[in-house]
Amino acid sequence: MAASVRDNKDSSRFELDLGSDIAFANYRLTPSAVIITHTETPRALRGRGIGSELIKGALDLIRRDGRKVIAGCGFVVDYLDRHPEDADLLA
Repeated sequence: MAASVRDNKDSSRFELDLGSDIAFANYRLTPSAVIITHTETPRALRGRGIGSELIKGALDLIRRDGRKVIAGCGFVVDYLDRHPEDADLLA
């Protein structure tokens, strides 16, 4: 998928535009970390790696901003378990 993840600061969520749908990850900010509290992929598009693409893009944005991440939802916990290369981002 060629779309890129964006930080919708007004809605406190990372978004991946899927044409007529959006996958998103809600977050809360602390002074040094981003707590990802919930991720959602449109039901019809689940199982295609979109959630993983969303979290990878979100983590890239978090890294770029010099912050750490706190996994506040099970999907992010599982993603980080499967991607030890991103362990440096854990708060």
